Amino acid sequence: MIAYRQSGDRFIPAQHQPALVLDYACSRELDRDGDTLLRGTGLRHWDMPSADCELTPAEYLQLLSNVMRALDSPDTSFMLGQQMLPGHYGALSHALLQAQSLRQALDILCTGHARLCPLLTPRLREEGGLAVLYWTDSFGAPSQLPALVEMHMTAVTAMCRWLSGERLPWRYCINRSAPAHVEQHEVHLGSDLRFNCHLDAMLIDPVWLDRPWPRGNAMAASVALQGGDAEAGAPSLLTALYDYLLENIRLSPTLEGSAAAFGISPATMKRHLARHGSHFQAELDQVRTHVAMQLFQMRGYDNEAVAHYLGFHDATNFRRSFKRWTGLAPSLLRDALLRT
Repeated sequence: MIAYRQSGDRFIPAQHQPALVLDYACSRELDRDGDTLLRGTGLRHWDMPSADCELTPAEYLQLLSNVMRALDSPDTSFMLGQQMLPGHYGALSHALLQAQSLRQALDILCTGHARLCPLLTPRLREEGGLAVLYWTDSFGAPSQLPALVEMHMTAVTAMCRWLSGERLPWRYCINRSAPAHVEQHEVHLGSDLRFNCHLDAMLIDPVWLDRPWPRGNAMAASVALQGGDAEAGAPSLLTALYDYLLENIRLSPTLEGSAAAFGISPATMKRHLARHGSHFQAELDQVRTHVAMQLFQMRGYDNEAVAHYLGFHDATNFRRSFKRWTGLAPSLLRDALLRT
């Protein structure tokens, strides 16, 4: 049975990322009188939370929303990202500090995402001369997704620059329309930006994955990772379902079969997904879209090959479905991807 967490489960230590958000809000001299900024967060005052205080993902998202709304500044998500990683979140943060290479750092981030970046799930794919770190929503926050993506991409970019001692040549694909002003993106991420993508991803040449980092320490990283195993925790429902669908995508997964793998009824699965602002078909379509994009870009597949891989009877049905998922004909998106 697949273990998972939901948006109402308490597991995010308030002394970790929520405390950083509170500290940043204080540094910007927000008015702390009254309870407007703490409303719906599970926090009762602005002092450092106690060690045993834990927030739900929904409460942490509310805290971010309250602070971003109060500051009303285009740089808030980027500034929060600058201080997010490696962080001071226990053994996993220590392991990141001692990472010997980009590959090891990204492996630690992906394995320990429930502690290191609980609101978005990072996944690393390497194939066809390209390494792709892409992000998916962990707890259903579509309205906050652009800010969360900015925050997390900035966090990884800043962490890698610090630990490697140089600015890595990331390329950024962002699943939103271009903002009126991209200055903050360029300052914190770089100029190699693509908007209107159907994936939030950071791309880099794999040659950078195994280049030694000057701060790396094999023994210290190993010891820290041993202590970090217990911190990793179960993934979110959306993350666990994504991983299950991805593993079984060639078997035409169904709601009934997926619910059985989670040890719940189809009706319960529907209710759980609804609480996260989603439904089974939307999750399946997202995975199919991401797999199709990966096959186009990293393996150079054509429409017929992708259709066969995903279990469609013919390319016509695949093209029709793909256009419903993305609003684009697969040939147009494939050509755009291969030009990156």
